[in-house]
Amino acid sequence: MNTITGWHAHIYFDPQATRGEAEALRSGLARSFPEALLGRWHDAPVGPHTAAMFQVAFAPALFATLVPWLALHRQGLPVLVHPETGRQRADHIDHALWLGTILPLKAEILPE
Repeated sequence: MNTITGWHAHIYFDPQATRGEAEALRSGLARSFPEALLGRWHDAPVGPHTAAMFQVAFAPALFATLVPWLALHRQGLPVLVHPETGRQRADHIDHALWLGTILPLKAEILPE
């Protein structure tokens, strides 16, 4: 069995159309979960992601409060939530949870 050492949430947005919603969501996350780590803004696709996004990294102990908060406050934005087990492809594809629209990922560039 794999051990979950942490969680990531990727919040996707359109830089022209929904950047404001993403900024409001990010501010809410920072206020509500100061122990979570907010990643950089990516206004263009990066890595396996096919849309602009920012990432939130958080400890397993926050899952039960942070993920429900995202479900209720995501402002209509797509969100990918995945565990960190050291198996990047499985974490992003097989063990992922989606809130809202499921976006395609470039799984082939993720290590097995």
